[in-house]
Amino acid sequence: MDSLNGGLEQSEIAPDQGDNLLFVLGDDHEPLVADSARHLAIPERLFKLEELDILYESGNEALWTYMHPAERPSFSLTMLSNFYDWQRLIGDSFGPGKVPLRYVILASRTPGVFSLGGDLELFQGLIRSQNREGLVAYGHRCVEILDRIMRAFELPLITVGLVQGAALGGGFEAVLAYDKIIAERGSTFGLPEVIFGLFPGMGAHSILSRKLGTAMADRLILSNEIYTAEQMYDLGIVHQLAEPGEGLKACREFIEKSQRRHSGMVRAHEAMRISAPVPLAEMKQIVDLWADAALELREQDLKIMSRLARAQAKLAHAA
Repeated sequence: MDSLNGGLEQSEIAPDQGDNLLFVLGDDHEPLVADSARHLAIPERLFKLEELDILYESGNEALWTYMHPAERPSFSLTMLSNFYDWQRLIGDSFGPGKVPLRYVILASRTPGVFSLGGDLELFQGLIRSQNREGLVAYGHRCVEILDRIMRAFELPLITVGLVQGAALGGGFEAVLAYDKIIAERGSTFGLPEVIFGLFPGMGAHSILSRKLGTAMADRLILSNEIYTAEQMYDLGIVHQLAEPGEGLKACREFIEKSQRRHSGMVRAHEAMRISAPVPLAEMKQIVDLWADAALELREQDLKIMSRLARAQAKLAHAA
């Protein structure tokens, strides 16, 4: 029997209904039981999302989330649905009185790419059919997800975006929602929508104008330039640089160093949200403008968008 119990001291074995046995462990095993209970309290669905890999680390009370798109490294409808479920399950399962959670980290499984942003093939189809409702629905879902992240899921935790490659278009907008951005040297950031006559409609104006001021935000949005991680660090967008291949290590070091001051950091981020709020209604209004602009694109613009989508697909295939 001892071998079956894995060497655990057995204070009592009491018969349960049927053939089952209830093992009552000694006091020294209470932490083990509590940790197991925490894991069992997390819905299994959270770990079975189609395009998100989820890992819960009980020691640091951290939830690691990795994007792994089935096709292009962009925000497909499936991935948006996964993010919506991810947020709902986190809100339902974690927090005071539930499974403890202090950090949520987002990264990518695609080598050399954080995210290339919006689903350009979907956009082309909606634009050609003049489906404004579809464009608005997509954009509103994106900013609703960003809004929940910017509010830290209404939980006392810190969000971290780990960039190990290209964060372009909506990928750049997405990571801007996180409390802390850690980027490996060699990573790139940019908003290329202007090359096909559009502008980033899912958060860039609202977030960058708060962080950098309207003049600098306008420069980043309309310049069609690709910026390095070092340049983003100098602007204050990236909070910490890591050497290539060392992003995960840097993220873990940040978590370890911030454990003691976690509460103060959480409150500081809450204070920042109060001092520079980004209303969801504002972001949705910008989405509406983006959808109107998209419907006015010319065939030449759509061809450029198509070429960019093919380049994204080729990159995904190579990865």
